[in-house]
Amino acid sequence: MRKSQSIAVLLFVLIFCFSAFSQTPIQTPPPLPEDDGEIIKVDSRLIVVPVSVTDGNGQPVKGLGVEHFRVLEESKQQEIAEVSDAEKIPLEIAILFDISGSTDPMFKFEQETAARFLQDVMRADDRATIFTIGERPLLIQNRNIAYRSIETIRGIKPSKQFTAFYDTVSAAAKYLQLNASPKSRKVILAITDGEDTNSIGVKSAFSKVYQELGSRINSLTTKEYRETLVKKRNEIRQNEQSKSLLNLQNADTVFYSINPAGSSYKLNKISQFGQSNMQRFADETGGTAFLPKFLPIDLKSNYQNAANLQQNTLTLKRIFDQLKNELQAQYLVQYYSDGEFPPNRFVNVKVSVKLDLPQGKKVRARQGYFVKEQ
Repeated sequence: MRKSQSIAVLLFVLIFCFSAFSQTPIQTPPPLPEDDGEIIKVDSRLIVVPVSVTDGNGQPVKGLGVEHFRVLEESKQQEIAEVSDAEKIPLEIAILFDISGSTDPMFKFEQETAARFLQDVMRADDRATIFTIGERPLLIQNRNIAYRSIETIRGIKPSKQFTAFYDTVSAAAKYLQLNASPKSRKVILAITDGEDTNSIGVKSAFSKVYQELGSRINSLTTKEYRETLVKKRNEIRQNEQSKSLLNLQNADTVFYSINPAGSSYKLNKISQFGQSNMQRFADETGGTAFLPKFLPIDLKSNYQNAANLQQNTLTLKRIFDQLKNELQAQYLVQYYSDGEFPPNRFVNVKVSVKLDLPQGKKVRARQGYFVKEQ
């Protein structure tokens, strides 16, 4: 190759490389973020604690703020982020109406009193959801206004079905968790004796127990068989009770109940366990399990039945008035927890109110929460 040709080739290569280099953007490193001194919590959890505060006369204590509350999580004081009161937060209430035969004698007047309660307590922004407790959970009305909810309650018909109490409580809690606004006050009111004979977990577990004991029946005495059966039944009910409580806690829902059985719940152990179901749900979520002392209304004397019905109506009205006061006294206390706990671990929470009232005060709040998986 001649010298002139070599120089031409060299110039061509240099020009090509320069052109390619000039079209390639120069990558400059991004600027470092400015440190404004703010600490961002990435692992903290927002905990919502429904709290109701009433005075010694049962009247709602209104107008409380952050400065009035103290929250301890596992005995460690927490910094409260926000306190919202009932007057500014819509109510989402799910009514669970037992339609089994166990509530039949006073069914109609329970319906009417519950309807009047919704009329008194619900505002324009509030919504009610209606479930029936029968052989399975049945959603008979999605979230709706007071007028429609009252119509729905008055249209419920009793039946002689078995009761799926646990499944209905869980279904209502999950419904509120999915459909109610996170900024709402979520409440479940169950009008039932709390007994369960038909939830899926109960039926399935009972069936396995009977099969197991049936295979051992020849090796067990009658006493041993009965004792084992009772023990297994209690374990099954307690397990289902814990599952329902987990759903209530995960939905930040307060549980209330009214037991139409009244003092007759003491007649057998199943009825006693039914009331203990509702007492535990209420205690741990910050609600109340009402156990009225109803008088019998199926006596031979029509005059006595009418008198007892009138007295029962007054008793139930007082209960709904107390429930109304508690809902009007309800606050949502919120804080961010940075505690390191494993998933599904129950974390104890204690709420107190720094306020002295001449007639005293009563504070109801959830007792803790289950840690959710991230």
